[in-house]
Amino acid sequence: MPRAKTHEEPEHGWPLGWSGSLREFRAHLAVERGLSPHTTSGYLSDLNHLAAWACGQEIPATDLTRDHLTVFLVSQQSEGKAPRSLARMSSSLRAFLTFLRMEGGGGAGPEAVVKPPRPPRILPRTLSEDQVEALLHAPDTATPLGVRDRAWLELTYASGLRVSELAGLPALSVFLDEGFLRVTGKGRKERLIPFGSSAETWIRAWLALRSGFKPRGGELFVGQRGDGLTRQHLWRLLKGYARSAGLRPEAVSPHVLRHAFATHLLDHGADLRAVQAMLGHADISTTQIYTHVHQSRLRALYDQMHPRSGG
Repeated sequence: MPRAKTHEEPEHGWPLGWSGSLREFRAHLAVERGLSPHTTSGYLSDLNHLAAWACGQEIPATDLTRDHLTVFLVSQQSEGKAPRSLARMSSSLRAFLTFLRMEGGGGAGPEAVVKPPRPPRILPRTLSEDQVEALLHAPDTATPLGVRDRAWLELTYASGLRVSELAGLPALSVFLDEGFLRVTGKGRKERLIPFGSSAETWIRAWLALRSGFKPRGGELFVGQRGDGLTRQHLWRLLKGYARSAGLRPEAVSPHVLRHAFATHLLDHGADLRAVQAMLGHADISTTQIYTHVHQSRLRALYDQMHPRSGG
């Protein structure tokens, strides 16, 4: 039984001149350029994708235009091709179009291969200030565990800690009188983060109860057996409090609280570099995503409130 052809092997049945062009290109790569079978196969794999797409559009190999090539690359991007795969495919297309031009073919040249447009920026999910307020009030602070959970929720929102940083945070790293904490983040880099009076109040309340849990280590937040809280435990607790606060659990996570911390700081006029330092981002471009959230919120507020907005 004959094996079905795939895009990963040379196709000998393409219409519109594609089969002949690809055979000639394969020979050019192997004989004239002396490329290895593996490299040649990689070029042909990419070009078979192009041939399949072009034949579906009834475009001959020698009639490709810049617009055709851009639409093809966008289609590959929309199918989930990784940036590295798209870069390799672009290189294959340029090599093929250079070959066609050398052979006197018409159509586009290698300069017609342009980068596909970036996909729409996905803004991080965040919470409104009212939603955060509801979440912070969800624990039952009449119980020791509720006081503990109110304390770590307040501290997370006040400092933008990653959940891994929160889970392992030593009690000795929190300086209540000075109003800041010392965190060892990614790459073993230390940073100092200030926090406000509300977080301080609840941490003090928790510390007054913490010894009753007989802590086994130095973690600030411990469970009923005295062990430090794990990331998984914190996730489960947060999902439960999200439900209690009337929020969708799937829309709330420790990282969403971190996003809320950054976004709300910018909403109230914080400097981007200061937010970068508190989040522990090595590159300012990582932090700049929050300016897009901030700007979109300002746009919505303007459209809703300004008398000349047309809304």
